[in-house]
Amino acid sequence: MRKFDTKVQYLKYKVLREVARKAWDGTLYDELLDIPKTIVPGKTPTMRCCVYKERAILGERVKIAMGGDKTNPNIIEVIDIACDECPAAGYEVTDSCRGCLAHRCEDVCKRGAITFDHNHVAHIDKSKCVECGLCAKVCPFSAITNRKRPCQNACKVKAITINEDNAAAINNDKCIQCGACVYQCPFGAITDKSYILTAIDAIKNSNNNRDYKVYAMVAPSISSQFTYAKLGQVITGLKELGFFTVIEAALGADMVANAEAKELAQKGFLTSSCCPAFVEYIKSAFPQLLPLVSHNLSPMTTLAKYIKETDKNAKVIFIGPCTAKKAEAQLDEVKPYIDAVLTFEELQALFDSRDINITELEDDVLDNASYFGRIFARSGGLTDAVSQALKEQQIDFPLKAVSCDGIEACKVALLKKSKNVLDANFIEGMACVGGCIGGAGCLTHGVKDKSQVDEYGREALEKSISDAISMLK
Repeated sequence: MRKFDTKVQYLKYKVLREVARKAWDGTLYDELLDIPKTIVPGKTPTMRCCVYKERAILGERVKIAMGGDKTNPNIIEVIDIACDECPAAGYEVTDSCRGCLAHRCEDVCKRGAITFDHNHVAHIDKSKCVECGLCAKVCPFSAITNRKRPCQNACKVKAITINEDNAAAINNDKCIQCGACVYQCPFGAITDKSYILTAIDAIKNSNNNRDYKVYAMVAPSISSQFTYAKLGQVITGLKELGFFTVIEAALGADMVANAEAKELAQKGFLTSSCCPAFVEYIKSAFPQLLPLVSHNLSPMTTLAKYIKETDKNAKVIFIGPCTAKKAEAQLDEVKPYIDAVLTFEELQALFDSRDINITELEDDVLDNASYFGRIFARSGGLTDAVSQALKEQQIDFPLKAVSCDGIEACKVALLKKSKNVLDANFIEGMACVGGCIGGAGCLTHGVKDKSQVDEYGREALEKSISDAISMLK
């Protein structure tokens, strides 16, 4: 067993591994019903009321591992049957209530939602409460608390509500598909669709057609993953899976930084376009600022476009830490270039589905990008790269950037810009705290130290952006 952050993550991995294993063998649809029984045998202890419900939930996990609900455009899905253990959210009176005489909570409540029992202890009528929180603010004992479900706490864009069946519900108009709720749900009831079958089909088809090549494009945040092995062994493992070659998305980051520096100098103000969750947030919450978003495609799409223009028979599979990248790959302007997106979790499942122990493999080399392309993986890296690109191109532009570390910081910067009070001319938006190294699809979520990314960047053969992109000519 690998070292996963939680047992929920390990369970998700096991489902992906079994789906992948049967897909490789061509027995997936013949043995589909056996997967839940394989993972939860009859005598295995279960956290649910019975083994049959556990298997039913696993059946839903299998469906999502196979691509999920095709009628739901959102990458993030809720397994309703698994979402039944969290207590109802909202304001509650705790045991700290002393039954005081002041009754400030009652006086401040405009809905008449607070009553008292014979011991003067307060109670909240949920049918009247509008969750304004005024009662909690005035309670001198801090006896009224706001209990939110983990998914609601994780979602900083308020896209999650509770439906009539007491299960989480996602508002697709607000959701930016960052996956924060996926990692925080303690029951694994919220998860991201997988396109692992698409990747396997592409590789299997390439084995039957020598002119048909499948490229693995890895995000620079891979430097913080697979800590039990060397990066070079991971690269060898990808080729063992059947990928034609492995290329760094960081090279696309070099290309974007170079172009974005020119665009910024020309327009005078810009927000980055690299993080799909950040761009989606602007679309939903600050649509008036959309004209300020860089017109450059993301590093992933920019490099994939170059690959497919160079090799007409190429298929490109992006592998990274981001669930929102799966949504980006569905956009009309991206679809022609990206054939599937996998997370690092899914890559681990792929390795193990083929019984590939990467620790036993030889080191290979991954060296396509510059230091500046690689540091896109952490918050502030994009800004550093744009600054470098301005210098290398001798563009005289006084860069004044704000690096937003997490969607809440993004909200503050965008709000200031919408009111014309932002003292900056460039917004670097990263929806995940720490940047891409904090993405929901990471194998290891605890690593958010940017020094590790910087060290990986310093190992790059190409020391400047111009040197890296000159190799494309």
